[in-house]
Amino acid sequence: MPIEQRGVDTIPEAERTSSPRDLVAILLGSNLCLGVIVFGWLPVSFGLGLWASVSSIVVGTVVGVILTAPLALISLRTATNLSTSSGAAFGVRGRLVGSIVGLLLSLGYTALTLWIGGDVMIGTLARIAGLPSNGLTHTVVYAVLAGCTVIGAVYGYRLLLRLSKVLAVGMTALLALGLVAYAPDLTVSAPADAPYLLGSFWPTWLLSAVAAGLSGPIAFITLLGDYTRYISPRRHAPRRVLRATALGLFAGLLIPQLFGTYTALAARASLDYAGPLVAASPGWYLAPLLLAATAGSVGNAGLMLYSMGLDLDAIVPRATRTWATVIVAVVATAFVFLGHFAWDAQSAMTSFVLLLTAIGTPWAVITMIAHVRCRGEYDAEALQVFNRRARGGAYWFRAGWNARATAAWAAGAGVGLAAVSTPLYEGPLLGLTAGVDCSFVLSGAVYALLTLGGSGARREGVVGRSVEREAALS
Repeated sequence: MPIEQRGVDTIPEAERTSSPRDLVAILLGSNLCLGVIVFGWLPVSFGLGLWASVSSIVVGTVVGVILTAPLALISLRTATNLSTSSGAAFGVRGRLVGSIVGLLLSLGYTALTLWIGGDVMIGTLARIAGLPSNGLTHTVVYAVLAGCTVIGAVYGYRLLLRLSKVLAVGMTALLALGLVAYAPDLTVSAPADAPYLLGSFWPTWLLSAVAAGLSGPIAFITLLGDYTRYISPRRHAPRRVLRATALGLFAGLLIPQLFGTYTALAARASLDYAGPLVAASPGWYLAPLLLAATAGSVGNAGLMLYSMGLDLDAIVPRATRTWATVIVAVVATAFVFLGHFAWDAQSAMTSFVLLLTAIGTPWAVITMIAHVRCRGEYDAEALQVFNRRARGGAYWFRAGWNARATAAWAAGAGVGLAAVSTPLYEGPLLGLTAGVDCSFVLSGAVYALLTLGGSGARREGVVGRSVEREAALS
């Protein structure tokens, strides 16, 4: 199979041969991994029992899918990734906001997947073969996992799609075996050493709904276009693509996260997940658990690295997608070592997902509203102006930036960060929300309050067209 040569350039119609079924396969198969499973542990570590954990994850995921799935339709129209497509809203240079948000999201989730997958691999190998759990062992295992991941990411979309189809079947079988393996120890109550993280039930439940439920779909706000750009709107109706996206996200996130809750309760995992998960496993399930940790981590992290390579390619057009992927892989691996040797797992995970949800939500809202305003009609050539180091076009606005949209995003992100509650940081607006984290609601709502007026939409359109004419005349 040849290495994919496409970066964030427009995919020709002849190469857009994927289908909505492929979209479901890649969203399902790539997410059946420990990097997603571990989010099911978060509610338990917050002090919630079985039904509270399940309800918070389900509610948060449903809300997140409703907000996120429509973004898949944008790249269906533009034939490029979502951060580049957001140039229609932010300007061809302003779309760097989306590239940076996407890079950070993918970086964090890649590191998390390699981190938790590597720790479970070492734990199972220690029980199976007596492998010592020391710094050298962790270094070697993380490096091997990262190396395998880079191969998949460099080869690109086609290889990752094939891998996801295999993982969709194989990982489902392994997780089903896991339900049987951990069933004898299952309890419906949270571990005794895990009191409510925020002091009482409802604030903790809401935190869980955001950190474990909503954060899953939000992680895909810049990723969905990486897959739908290979689907042709001439052969597949937008409704089918939207349904496939919603199904893939819903099943691909709920199945592993609920497995994480199930096993966390069975293993009495409060302060850590990987160690208790391995310790509670019966001997016959150690080999399947090792396989799940290895294959699932490579599949998920490979897809994340692929997206990171595209985002870095969009930020630095001179870089090829291949070299951009290798560079971000090195950075992600460095974060894995920080995660293991320097950070507390629960605090780092919770803070990461809440902060990025706060800054990513307004970007997604702005990009989606721009799609609705233009009725899905884009100038694909004009979106590539920055990538070609040119000037002008329909989305040039002022020097390549739509100041109105960028300022609205900054305001939304600022309000979101001021209203976020994490183990490492609490925003100053929490006093106005009774200590409840409403950052994702407030950050998304700010843009609506600032720019949803019809006159604002008309003014932005006039500016874009007038600047385009000026560029053409010059």
